[in-house]
Amino acid sequence: MTADNERFLVTGALGCVGAWVVKLLLDDGATVVTFDKGDDTKRLRLVMGEDGPSRVTMLNSDITDAGAIERALDEHDITHVIHLAALQLPFARANPPLGAMVNVVGTVNLFEAVKARQDRIGPIVYAGSVAMYSSGDAIDSRLSEDAIPHPGSHYGVFKLANEGNARIYAEDGVASVGLRPLAIYGPGRDQGLTSDPSRSMLSALLGQPFEIGFGGRTTLQFAPDVARAFITAARSSVGGAKVYNLAGSLVSIDAFIETLDRIVPGAAQLVTHKVPALDFPADIETISLTELGEIHVTPLEAAIGASVALFRERLDAGQLDPAEHGLG
Repeated sequence: MTADNERFLVTGALGCVGAWVVKLLLDDGATVVTFDKGDDTKRLRLVMGEDGPSRVTMLNSDITDAGAIERALDEHDITHVIHLAALQLPFARANPPLGAMVNVVGTVNLFEAVKARQDRIGPIVYAGSVAMYSSGDAIDSRLSEDAIPHPGSHYGVFKLANEGNARIYAEDGVASVGLRPLAIYGPGRDQGLTSDPSRSMLSALLGQPFEIGFGGRTTLQFAPDVARAFITAARSSVGGAKVYNLAGSLVSIDAFIETLDRIVPGAAQLVTHKVPALDFPADIETISLTELGEIHVTPLEAAIGASVALFRERLDAGQLDPAEHGLG
């Protein structure tokens, strides 16, 4: 199937990774239908420009509404599904029942809908998370692919449940690929537990102080790379229920700030960080990821440079309100 015959449904398209998925798919020539609750297009506009939202069909729909999912798949003759809709960790912690409805029931709704249409829809590609593990699940801070998960949050439990449900649906012929990111960074990453490195880049560019809420080492994953990995998985011919850890750049937060300072001189005087590390494994094994083909990882300095360049371009054009992107 060529890109001009592909019709993607992207749930959670108004989020960071979703916005990048939409942009890259449109760049490829695919047709994109977004499925998200709300109409805040700030991330799509940041990533794609002011006319970005007009280039896609946008459905203001709720992933907990099974009928809405079925209508979206049928009315737009969808061939591929990338499922990113979720309540992020802080919001799931604040409201666990809603988190379960969105993150688990919503995902089951999608699998049920695709189950009845698996003859024309490729593998469901959905967002897992390294949050299903705790730091104690790693050996010497490195998480092996066969580590047994012990989630430390409702969010992590919900993500683990989705992987279990995917295995059950695979018995009914529904193929799926779950991708587990750790700490995504780049333009559009303005909320969530690990959003601080991204917000610090914009803050430094504005000449404002910023404190990153964690320290230590972690694996940072550039948002466009993550988006491309989801697209690659959606175009794959894998069967069953596959799950992969996503690759990235293993760095300390000190090294991140030093790199940012080389691109935005003076950033090291503006950006600080707290001492405690994230309660997730810092380094993650990704050997099996090669089953999907080549998964690109942009080097840290190049990724920060591209992020700062996009922020600067939008600021110069008067198209970026810092308050909309996590800064006061």
